[in-house]
Amino acid sequence: MQRLYGLYLKNMKIEYKKNLLSIAPYIPGKPIKEVEKEYGIKNVVKLASNENSLGTSPKALEALQGSVNFLNRYPGHSALVEKLAQKYKVLPQNIVLGNGSDEILKMFAEVLLSEKDKAIMSEHCFGIYDIVVKSAGAASIFVPFNNFRIDLDAIKKNITSATKIIFLTNPNNPTGAIIEDKEFENFIKDIPQNILVIIDEAYIEFVRDKKNIIDSLNYIKKGYFVAVTRTFSKAYGLAGLRIGYSVMQKELASLLNRIRLPFNVNSLGEAAASAALDDKIFLNKSVLSVHNEIDFISAKLDEMKIEYLPTNANFLFINIKKNADKVFKEMLKLGVIVRSMKSYGYPEAIRVTIGMREENLKFLEAIEKVE
Repeated sequence: MQRLYGLYLKNMKIEYKKNLLSIAPYIPGKPIKEVEKEYGIKNVVKLASNENSLGTSPKALEALQGSVNFLNRYPGHSALVEKLAQKYKVLPQNIVLGNGSDEILKMFAEVLLSEKDKAIMSEHCFGIYDIVVKSAGAASIFVPFNNFRIDLDAIKKNITSATKIIFLTNPNNPTGAIIEDKEFENFIKDIPQNILVIIDEAYIEFVRDKKNIIDSLNYIKKGYFVAVTRTFSKAYGLAGLRIGYSVMQKELASLLNRIRLPFNVNSLGEAAASAALDDKIFLNKSVLSVHNEIDFISAKLDEMKIEYLPTNANFLFINIKKNADKVFKEMLKLGVIVRSMKSYGYPEAIRVTIGMREENLKFLEAIEKVE
């Protein structure tokens, strides 16, 4: 059982878990309005949080309008769960909804991890993994990349009897690299069946290399202890409504549903997500726009002789070869919000979301000006 430590507030002693102090808070991308107010500028573009610059599905917006008259009622999740089950040819009992996929990651940690347990993740990974592991009282084991890619062989070598979860991101954030199906097939066969392999597929809709990427749902159907998390925040343009989901073995889903807070997904989010699933025109338009703009930006960066990594996501990892935090701040003054990769372990790299053409042009102009 975790010990509680004292925090003094006025004359009151508040007890808390000491391990919480080891958690670095997640820092989101700066909001546009905050930057405009701070620097006294207008027309700021945000290319920091991998949002959908195209906007939101028209069908989702229409569904939102049709749902506002029922805000006095608690939400129900069955309609969206049923639609997802039909889409992926699984049972509704295989699906868990979350307030963003982050909440589901936290549920996995709460269900499977205790003080003496460990979870393995890549050294340069999404910060939420470490947060949910440590909040459960467990320890995070970080494995270095191999040429900017997740090193599955190195992960296997770090497995011990204390390992309970392995986090994989596919496509990877922040590099945009994918794990191929053949290498994953060789990997998963060697993983003990009591270890959950979580595949975070937040950017799966943007993948170009569909021929080689993991068919993750197939491994669940084959009975492997694998869970896949996905989100409506990226390609579907619903980041503000916070709705994600996970497909997993129904026995594991049953455990998560025991701790899942009632009505954790709001009715507006559910209605919008359900409608967005039907809006293939908007989804295809979003993906095509990202692919076209990746090619455009890549060509311009090549002309500038600026290094970047090929990507299967909706962002580019750029080796700026300068102090990333300084570049980030200088670009703010020029009205462009990007993401410094220092917190990911790359102090001379930035990550830029693929925006619309006018946003990308503003970014390219800014990156030439920063010193």
